[in-house]
Amino acid sequence: MDQNSALKSLGDSWAKALASFQTLGAGEGSAPSLSFAPDKLEALQKQYISEATELWNQSLHGNPAVKDRRFSAEAWQHNPMASFAAAAYLLNTRTMMALSEAADTDPKTKARIQFAVEQWAAASAPSNFLAFNADAQQKAIETKGESISKGIQNLLHDMQQGHVSMTDESLFEVGKNVATTEGKVVFENEFFQLLEYKPLTPKVYERPFLLIPPCINKFYILDLQPENSLIRYAVSQGHRTFVVSWRNPDEDLQHTTWDDYVEDVAIKAIEVTQDIGGAKQINALGFCVGGTILSNALAVLAARGEKPVASATFLTTLIDFTDTGVLDVFIDEAFVKYREGQFANGGLMKGKDMASTFSFLRPNDLVWNYVVGNYLKGETPPPFDLLYWNSDATNLPGPMYAWYLRNTYLENNLIKPGTAKVCGTTIDYRKVDIPVYIYGSREDHIVPIGGSYASTQVFPGKKRFVMGASGHIAGVINPPAAKKRCYWTGSDITFPKDAQQWIAKAKEHAGSWWPDWADWLKAHAGKQIAAPKTYGNKKYKAIENAPGRYVKERASK
Repeated sequence: MDQNSALKSLGDSWAKALASFQTLGAGEGSAPSLSFAPDKLEALQKQYISEATELWNQSLHGNPAVKDRRFSAEAWQHNPMASFAAAAYLLNTRTMMALSEAADTDPKTKARIQFAVEQWAAASAPSNFLAFNADAQQKAIETKGESISKGIQNLLHDMQQGHVSMTDESLFEVGKNVATTEGKVVFENEFFQLLEYKPLTPKVYERPFLLIPPCINKFYILDLQPENSLIRYAVSQGHRTFVVSWRNPDEDLQHTTWDDYVEDVAIKAIEVTQDIGGAKQINALGFCVGGTILSNALAVLAARGEKPVASATFLTTLIDFTDTGVLDVFIDEAFVKYREGQFANGGLMKGKDMASTFSFLRPNDLVWNYVVGNYLKGETPPPFDLLYWNSDATNLPGPMYAWYLRNTYLENNLIKPGTAKVCGTTIDYRKVDIPVYIYGSREDHIVPIGGSYASTQVFPGKKRFVMGASGHIAGVINPPAAKKRCYWTGSDITFPKDAQQWIAKAKEHAGSWWPDWADWLKAHAGKQIAAPKTYGNKKYKAIENAPGRYVKERASK
């Protein structure tokens, strides 16, 4: 291929890209308005031709420089065709992203275009195809085809299990080498089991501590291994600790509502924890959607004139859904109406579908990375407890899911006093006047830092906001002993509306945020009393060993 042919090929790619964008604005009726300023298009085209010319000249004098970890293996650097394909792909990707940024349209349409381009770019990478992946080809030659054979076996295995393997799942078992903190199930109903953990200190604080994890995942993200277990850490700090273990919904729970999850899980768990602990008040923590459910429970209880929770902790939780990040691209009136119609007579939102959605929020890391490793190279992914948990999908009751979509992501009703009706009463967060500890992760792609920070504007009582490094899970699960990452603290009195203003004045600290939270929680935990020697009480007796039956139930395929 000569220079003119190469440039013509790249020019054709530009023309096709522009044409595909222009068709997004075509159509009748409800199609979004989409146009491009001529000067921006001209500048982009000139830049594209310039970079394409430079790429071709580089290829004439050696392999083009490619800075991307997908093409970092030595085999890519020694294969001229592969390195040129990778460099051309990266050029086209940069141009498509720049084109999406240049689109003149409303913000939501632009976000959707950018998301679509990112998905296209991730899926079309040369590394995803054996015909172009120099590293996979070299491995096939070195193993005399064994890697291809193993890759086919891996593909058939994953097709049978219904999802891409991110780790060797055969090496993990809930209750054996994950979720091993000692305790008992002390209450259960059709929606959840309540776990009480064995004290690790001779004395405990008089106010019991209840954790409500997200219902879209299994609770043992908070109890993976002893060394990174937030549950075990809380117990070691002297808190009599209880945890909600959600039932993995099946057809029996297909009519379950949001009200059921608030009344019969969160409020019931608070009541049982109070009773077993013999305490007028408890402390509570909600993680992600568990935090949203906890906030609703507190608002319902406040409307009833009850105040059984002395303090609340919210970890990477959305309560004000103004800033929802990339997930907003999926939500509009048509989508929510479709889900409401789908679940009007009950049904289940399948766990595998939700898992796929969350994986494609980070497609290179959570999808194509494993496609390449598992299938093209025939590798077995290494054991990793976090990824085993990530693959342990949970269903959601359809009616509950549909209510949640409309009242949170679509209409943001929870923060509008007297608008959202939960458990027979309208909720008003201005009545939830208790101390709260709010944590957000700086690189969170599910609950953006602005979304978690927005809770500082919701509650009227004393507040503490802390920002941790990393993402939705890694930022939360950051034990002190690991001596990793960092966190930021700021004023506990002044909380500007814009999160970036708070961040600009925040102070950075090395290590885990857990000790900061532990110090805060102790101040609200009351005096210390002798640790109990038995689980439960006369009314609520131990049923079975932790982690219980419910957490072991797998989502149907």
